[in-house]
Amino acid sequence: MVQSNAEDVDGYLDEVPAARQEALRRLRELCREELAGFTESMAYGMPVYERDGSAEIAFASQKRYISFYLLRGDVRDAFAERLAAQDMGKGCLRFRTPERIDFALVRDLLKATALRRGTIC
Repeated sequence: MVQSNAEDVDGYLDEVPAARQEALRRLRELCREELAGFTESMAYGMPVYERDGSAEIAFASQKRYISFYLLRGDVRDAFAERLAAQDMGKGCLRFRTPERIDFALVRDLLKATALRRGTIC
């Protein structure tokens, strides 16, 4: 599942493979806990978390991995040392299996994102 046509995040989570549902539900829970003032919606076929109309965080179940999109360059820069050990593209952490998700790192990234506004890449 690369892109979903689900109308909401609940529908999206119902569509993902069973082996990934728990991990994706946990990602959603962390986003909802840490991103106070953000709006949860669907965009680009995945759950996104927006502030003032701009997506700053997203996640998705891709064919070969789970993606966590960190769209703030300042937060990526601040966490460069911790992110160096991760499989990461320009703004996307890739977790090959649900067991590889570092939920403590994700929580810290979410807290830093929520703390202040920054430039979206």
